Amino acid sequence: MKAKLLMIQGTSSGSGKSTLVIALCRIFSDLGYRVSPFKAQNMTSNFHFVKQKKSLRKMAGIQAVQATAARIEPDIRMNPVLLRPLGDNLSEIILGGIGNLKLTAEDYYKSFVLQKGFPKVLQDLDSLRKENDLILIEGAGSPAEINLSNYDIANMILAERTNSKVLLVADIERGGCFAAIVGTIKLLPARQRKFVKGIIINKFLGQKSILNNAIVQVEEMTKRKVMGVIPKIQFDIPSEDSLDQKRAKSSYSKRYLDEQINIVASTFRKNTDMQYLLNILKMK
Repeated sequence: MKAKLLMIQGTSSGSGKSTLVIALCRIFSDLGYRVSPFKAQNMTSNFHFVKQKKSLRKMAGIQAVQATAARIEPDIRMNPVLLRPLGDNLSEIILGGIGNLKLTAEDYYKSFVLQKGFPKVLQDLDSLRKENDLILIEGAGSPAEINLSNYDIANMILAERTNSKVLLVADIERGGCFAAIVGTIKLLPARQRKFVKGIIINKFLGQKSILNNAIVQVEEMTKRKVMGVIPKIQFDIPSEDSLDQKRAKSSYSKRYLDEQINIVASTFRKNTDMQYLLNILKMK
């Protein structure tokens, strides 16, 4: 039986998608499931190198951290398409860990992402599904970038093709959280909107009770449950996004990284309706 799929999408970059996937990888690993992270397309210069077929292949460093959270070895299939920004609107295209192509954004969307990138994404995801109980898919940026929606293989195109359940996370610390949640869902076409099964508010400071009225209104407008309000906490895990302000260490011991992962996982578990999530996934 193929693994179930849960995708974490965000209302913006830096909303906490990577961190929530880390938390969920550890939580479901603790529950005894075989779980793997996955991100279809990532843009970063923070690499992890995997030895495969007598060569070193590149994947995004954050997917390697997520693999550690899932208590498995990093696998190049976890990040099929990797873009390394080179400046001047040019990126190196790394497919399956191998980079041999440089494209502008226009050429990438015109001739690569759907023609070569997406088939590789589907192939690697299907391969991982045969070996796991659950795949935790991290989205990229926002699914409501309507100028890119026809090419956005990291968000709703993938969710729709694979029938993935989607949780939408918003960063309340920056302001505009509720508008971002409602706006994101409203901008999605109806056929894609149905995949969103829950909402998570991230990086909250203060008394949760002051959010009650707003949460009720958001749930009424979106017809989706706000299933968690995650407080802002201090933790030290390598970051992926350029909008994340903290600086990561140059290296982490396995013990230290495990401790930090457990902090994130424990915080998520205590502040989220886990039973609702298990019911969504139809997992015991």
